[in-house]
Amino acid sequence: MKKRCVFIFTTFLLVNPATHLAGPLVSNDMLNHLKTAYSNQAYRRGLAINKLLVELQDQGIQTQLAEVNRFFNQFEYAEDQVHWGEQDYWATPAEFLGTNKGDCEDFVIAKYFALRKLGVPDERLYLTYVKALRQNVAHMVLSYFPTPTSIPQVLDNYNPVIVSADKRPDLLPVYSFNAKSLFLSNASAGLGKSLPTHKIKNSMWTKLMADIQKEQP
Repeated sequence: MKKRCVFIFTTFLLVNPATHLAGPLVSNDMLNHLKTAYSNQAYRRGLAINKLLVELQDQGIQTQLAEVNRFFNQFEYAEDQVHWGEQDYWATPAEFLGTNKGDCEDFVIAKYFALRKLGVPDERLYLTYVKALRQNVAHMVLSYFPTPTSIPQVLDNYNPVIVSADKRPDLLPVYSFNAKSLFLSNASAGLGKSLPTHKIKNSMWTKLMADIQKEQP
């Protein structure tokens, strides 16, 4: 079967992004960039996500998760080699909005930063590498933990319905990470064993954060 996501078994460099507060995902300067560098449609997608985040600010977390998941799951799936001409490329949210397509990491990254903009705590959100058993491929999903010890809810571009990880037997978790932490996942889909932060390194995450910084005016 054709491989749809590159599975990277590496350790991770923890880079703390700027504090995320409720607000627009796309700045005015970036909106103009979406129009000039991509298209009027990309500009409208930027306006649409900003409008959605405003509407969601006073909503409950389940509504926020569902609507952010729904918004980005409308985008087209595209493999990195075809889309970017690279074996593995992590697009910024602006690049994802601009091209209207991406692979599993791009879906997850956009959802992660949108929810952080809504003020969802970083310790509740983890980018999780899994093996998608039905497709027999490496895959990434976004995990939301209602509490630090609870089984996470899964936001996925394969399956649009958000359910707890124990109701997704088609996904085998391997490890989870965010801007602050990385954990080896255990069989119960919890976070499992923490890895020492001073030994964590991942060039993909480092490059993503650098690319996001470059996009800022």
